[in-house]
Amino acid sequence: MLTDLNHIRLSDRPLVVCDVDDVVLQFATPFEAFLETRGHRLLPRSFKLTGNIVSGTDESVVDAPAVKALIDDFFMEQERWQTPFADAVDSLHALGKDADLVFLTAMPQRHAEVRRRLLDQLTLSFPMIATEEAKGPVLAALHGARPLPVAFVDDMVHNLHSVGDHVSDCLLVYLPPPLEIFRFAPKPQETVQRVETWPEAAAVIRTHFTA
Repeated sequence: MLTDLNHIRLSDRPLVVCDVDDVVLQFATPFEAFLETRGHRLLPRSFKLTGNIVSGTDESVVDAPAVKALIDDFFMEQERWQTPFADAVDSLHALGKDADLVFLTAMPQRHAEVRRRLLDQLTLSFPMIATEEAKGPVLAALHGARPLPVAFVDDMVHNLHSVGDHVSDCLLVYLPPPLEIFRFAPKPQETVQRVETWPEAAAVIRTHFTA
């Protein structure tokens, strides 16, 4: 099952755990394009989707159940829409030469197989966990008491703080995409290291592993 930890086999190397949407695969930009095909628009007025998706005809706000359905439809069709960020694939492969790498994607179980297939198509065949649970406890269970370095990369501050609360020695790497809506994102704690690109993220992670 892609939603549990039983299929993950870690070696005696450092561990990199990485989010997928808007970190490895673009989400917000293709989702905007997807919304246009459904007659809607995304207005980045705050850091959320519900309340900011409007009708393309009269700008009436799309209600929460309809937003949830749109996101569900998008993930069903993700292979048509989502592509990797620049340097993501090469950076991950380079990191994978010296560390174990696991994708931890916030996604309902029903979409996990499609996500797995898309990552495989992009040669990103690293193990993947799909869950809607808080990421801190999941990463803590995955890493356990291994006396090896661990790093976590995400674009959502609450996920980084969750991991920081549960895995005290984890390097927390904040990699937000260069999108207008992220202007409204909450600021991370000082324990989180912000980077702008995948090469920068990879360099920070390597420094942590060799410290």
